[in-house]
Amino acid sequence: MSAYLPSLGGGMLIGTSAVILLLLNGRIAGVSGIIGRLIQGAGMTTNLAFVLGLLLGPLLYLMMFGDLPTVQITAGWPLIVLAGLLVGFGSRMGSGCTSGHGVLGLARMSLRSMVAVATFLTAGVVAVAVLRALGS
Repeated sequence: MSAYLPSLGGGMLIGTSAVILLLLNGRIAGVSGIIGRLIQGAGMTTNLAFVLGLLLGPLLYLMMFGDLPTVQITAGWPLIVLAGLLVGFGSRMGSGCTSGHGVLGLARMSLRSMVAVATFLTAGVVAVAVLRALGS
């Protein structure tokens, strides 16, 4: 059970930060929207604080647990860059990213977010199945 505590804590922090942003600023904590507004120069203080919090999160984790989790990525850089571009394109096409739709959209019972999350999950399952079939 203790192996899941860091993930549980992280999820609770994400939910708490999303609720605080919604209550204090009336904004949805969708990272793609926040970064988009930051690039456009809108709401600089709030958006910059949110992004800095995302970037400083691993340092807080390191201070709390004494070590960073091991992350192993077996894909090469071209595939990682392509995946990032596809995620960015999909976020714009879907009017939001997994954080906006999945964290707050579902909590608000948004039909659009329910469809978006179902699409994200289905695409993920299909991608894993295809990659496993190709790798076997």
